[in-house]
Amino acid sequence: MSQQKVTKVGLRIDVDTYRGTRLGVPKLLEIFQRHDISASFFFTVGPDNMGRHIWRLLRPAFLKKMLRSKAASLYGWDILIRGTLWPGPIIGKKLAHIIKQADDAGHEIGLHAWDHHKWQMKTDVMTPTELHSEIDKGYQLLSKLTGKPIPCSAVAGWRCTDTTLTQKQRFGFRYNSDCRGESIFIPQLGMAPQIPVTLPTYDELVGKDNIDHSNYNAEIIKRIKPDGLNVYTIHAEVEGIVCAQLFEDLIIQAKENNIEFVPMVELLDHEDIDWPLDEILNIEIDGREGWLSHQASMINKQKNA
Repeated sequence: MSQQKVTKVGLRIDVDTYRGTRLGVPKLLEIFQRHDISASFFFTVGPDNMGRHIWRLLRPAFLKKMLRSKAASLYGWDILIRGTLWPGPIIGKKLAHIIKQADDAGHEIGLHAWDHHKWQMKTDVMTPTELHSEIDKGYQLLSKLTGKPIPCSAVAGWRCTDTTLTQKQRFGFRYNSDCRGESIFIPQLGMAPQIPVTLPTYDELVGKDNIDHSNYNAEIIKRIKPDGLNVYTIHAEVEGIVCAQLFEDLIIQAKENNIEFVPMVELLDHEDIDWPLDEILNIEIDGREGWLSHQASMINKQKNA
């Protein structure tokens, strides 16, 4: 009797804040050690200014998402003032030992952002020099902490522009994960491949279509495609703190369904493969406030469906 094929899911952990690094990352490292899992951590290492998002509560779409996902209980009330009443702490300096723990445990370490709030709010208006500076500051500190070149990156908030792609090429990343999509592709000739996120995040699903903690994991497993690309993003601030048990239950259920979480680099398979050319489009989607970067062929396919 043949053994059922194992479906690999690239596991991406976005670490956006001081709180997520301090509390969420150690908890996730415990869970991963317990279940013998390696994953890809993308760290924000500069100032935590996430409290500056508070003015976005005036926008209906953002407020609706915050209320639906119960964001205050997920992220902690301290996030509301982080970087507002006083300068945000430099995460990579204050919590260097935790980032080193993730690296020492053998997980893939990538760059998320220097200043997550600034990138999310200003990436489309920053000059090439400013964009390069933001990437470089994060790269240099993260590289110093790990003692080696940083192999990959994933922009904050899935906000990527053509200028961003050009600036990223200067850092020699093996791959980037800057958009939502359904397959690995090259955004421009000569550029590093993009490994898009294929599955929705916790805050995009919970509270919609009768999805809650009782059926969230089943919904994620249902959306995993045995014969396609699968990339799942969790947040240290969510699955590493309030939803840690929910996430560990997902790992157990995934194993029962022959699903294996792996570092994203494992999805590349072969270094010399000819990935198809595709574009990145910036559009708005339901459940998110503002624009997000998407793989163009996926959007076109959905329009023609």
